[in-house]
Amino acid sequence: MEIKRSGSQPSAKGPADWFTGTVRVDPLFQVTDPARAAGASVTFEPGARTAWHTHPLGQTLIVTSGCGRVQREGGPVEEIRAGDVVWFSPGERHWHGASPTTAMTHIAIQEQLDSKVVDWMEHVTDSEYHAWKGNGHAEA
Repeated sequence: MEIKRSGSQPSAKGPADWFTGTVRVDPLFQVTDPARAAGASVTFEPGARTAWHTHPLGQTLIVTSGCGRVQREGGPVEEIRAGDVVWFSPGERHWHGASPTTAMTHIAIQEQLDSKVVDWMEHVTDSEYHAWKGNGHAEA
């Protein structure tokens, strides 16, 4: 058994290569063989978001506070709120972050495959981010 005490793992600033805006990453648990799962609590300030990315074995997001946005490639920008759980399939290109006016925190859980948990891509543009129209659907 291992207990990781609250505050025992340092917070990290989300790197500008992978995020737009102010993002804080608080590690929760790392991959420990033979398990493959890793998890972190990620806080996005208003307007902050990830770059486009994929996960080789998928990703689960558990929204713990605030209001945010998510999008998978080819789909609408969708609003997410505290209590929502989001699943991205393996290899599904997507992004997630806060709403323009409200911070959002989620727990992100993903599994490692061949020493990799994520493939980062280009940043989400402002027009992609602002495509949400308040009805759960992006512009056509």
